[in-house]
Amino acid sequence: MLTIHTLNDQICGHRDNGGHATEVPPNARLLFCNGQVGARPDGTVPEDTGQQVEVIFERIKVILAAADMTFQDIAKLTVYVTDHAIFDDFYRLRGRYLGDHNPPVVLLTVGPFPRPGVEVEIEAVAAKAP
Repeated sequence: MLTIHTLNDQICGHRDNGGHATEVPPNARLLFCNGQVGARPDGTVPEDTGQQVEVIFERIKVILAAADMTFQDIAKLTVYVTDHAIFDDFYRLRGRYLGDHNPPVVLLTVGPFPRPGVEVEIEAVAAKAP
């Protein structure tokens, strides 16, 4: 089981009480997920950024399941957006998918993505003890 260290009494707290670090137990399997964008299986990308984030979390769920993992096994997320206002969509949907599990998150505002219509990309690192 992962241990999320939230050190708000020692380090400035993060928005939505996000963790400062994740401790991975010995002999855990690691999963590194490449950046997922909000493209549906048919290749279409929703215009709405909240829908893009939702599609991304659904894609991550499929990847985690392929490794016999769940959202509770996520050790860290990195989120890239073209507009910092999209972080509100991320935080809202993170709670729906991850519940009380708050692993560390790196948030970055970047220039345009190469794929037209893509406004957000999320990569995940997960770990699961044997």
